[in-house]
Amino acid sequence: MPKKRKGKKGKSKSLQLVEWAAFYIAVAIARPLPVRVLRGVCSILGRILYLAAPRRRNIALQNIRTAFDGAMSEKEMERLARDSCKAFLLTAAEMIKSPFRTKDGKVIRNGRYKIDHLEELLMKAKAIHDESGGCIFVTPHLGNWELLPHVSSLIGIPLAVVIRPLDNPYLERAILSSRLGSGHLLVPKANAMFYLDRTLRQGKSVAMLPDQSHNKGLRVEFFGKTATVTPVPALLAVRHRRPVVVVAACRTSDPYYFEGFVSDPIWPDPEKADDPSEILRITREINIRMEEVITRFPEQYLWMHDRWKESWRKPVFGSRAAVSSEQ
Repeated sequence: MPKKRKGKKGKSKSLQLVEWAAFYIAVAIARPLPVRVLRGVCSILGRILYLAAPRRRNIALQNIRTAFDGAMSEKEMERLARDSCKAFLLTAAEMIKSPFRTKDGKVIRNGRYKIDHLEELLMKAKAIHDESGGCIFVTPHLGNWELLPHVSSLIGIPLAVVIRPLDNPYLERAILSSRLGSGHLLVPKANAMFYLDRTLRQGKSVAMLPDQSHNKGLRVEFFGKTATVTPVPALLAVRHRRPVVVVAACRTSDPYYFEGFVSDPIWPDPEKADDPSEILRITREINIRMEEVITRFPEQYLWMHDRWKESWRKPVFGSRAAVSSEQ
């Protein structure tokens, strides 16, 4: 009997198709629902996810303890982990009920969404982009990170967006269409450096989510404990003499209103272009800025990722070996 074909991480083709079908069923159910109702549904489903995924629940709770040790009771940390599960599901639901659509190759926003403030704030980002001839935008997995490329397209910031392909190719194709609707170049995470270098040389900007554990990265503090993170944003900044800007779009009690965050630019020191310590300094500064905005909206952060899993590895700090491994 022939064996079932396996996908990435050992998933069978049949399981991939079941996930794909479940996704389209969820889309069909979610699209006609009002946004406020969808928030309530995601709250219920978030609780179910919290209970039904013990490994992710334990990771979330451990991460929250690491970040807020002594500042929260056990019940508060459990509530925060449940809210994080809800926020994760809301990110997908909000893109199904997207504030944006594409017409004649242009991004158009839904008039019901009050994103004028977000647009105005990102004009600050556009000014930095225009002044520097392209920069490196980074955002943590916080609030709705999928929203930002669409707003960037709306206000005229051309981007190359680094994405991590999904483990299910059927789901990947389904979700890719919404990401392509932003009009930006999408760059797979593996071997992305060539495209990112070219993008910056063309005077465009790049966008990354650099807040996950990285087994060949730099070790810097994140919420008071050493975490291993990618040096790529800092490496690009030093190599091309461009600033790094931390951005985020977070939810409010009004489901049609998102609060934005745009940091001041983190500029590389041109006199330290050959000094690996400059890459470490910028990476530290990026994590400090991300930590600031996560602390304001902790319930909207993706605590389910094993953020500190590589912290036991030997420190590599700003070594050339760590940097060259990313190229």
